[in-house]
Amino acid sequence: MGPVSAKFCPRRDLFFTVTLADRRSEILVGHVDALRSAFRVARKERPFALEAIVILPDHLHTVMTLPVGDSDFPGRWRRIKGHFSSALIKSGANLKRAPNGDLALWQRRFWEYTITDEQDFAQHVDYIHFNPVKHGFVQRVCQWPYSSFGRFVREGLLPEDWAGDLGELRGSFGERA
Repeated sequence: MGPVSAKFCPRRDLFFTVTLADRRSEILVGHVDALRSAFRVARKERPFALEAIVILPDHLHTVMTLPVGDSDFPGRWRRIKGHFSSALIKSGANLKRAPNGDLALWQRRFWEYTITDEQDFAQHVDYIHFNPVKHGFVQRVCQWPYSSFGRFVREGLLPEDWAGDLGELRGSFGERA
């Protein structure tokens, strides 16, 4: 299936895995519009380019590019998580709290990885787009609605049938987180 042809240049491209504290929850896809809004607001506050993303029920993967000279990705994730959490509270969602009263929605840490070159960029984008198949949510990449894959198809970067029907090959991409 080969990696997507990516436009990599010397910049700060980062791969992230961010996970809910309750891995059985489906809050992310259940409130995907609030999550998308949280990303939009955080990008206005602290700019970054969202190169690729997949939102799964209990975790998400992204590749983002930070502005030159800016390495504050933790601050961006605090804003994204904070805006999403606030939107859930306003919606009346029943969220668990830790013994100290803090929300227990997100895992405290996240996985980050600095992408090294064009091939590494392409492999991480492929991993992101294939992830819903890997986890058994769909048989084909194009069937998952919570992914940047559709944008890649619209922009002519990938064909709609990219990766074919690979349901039987679930797990062929190594888990990075």
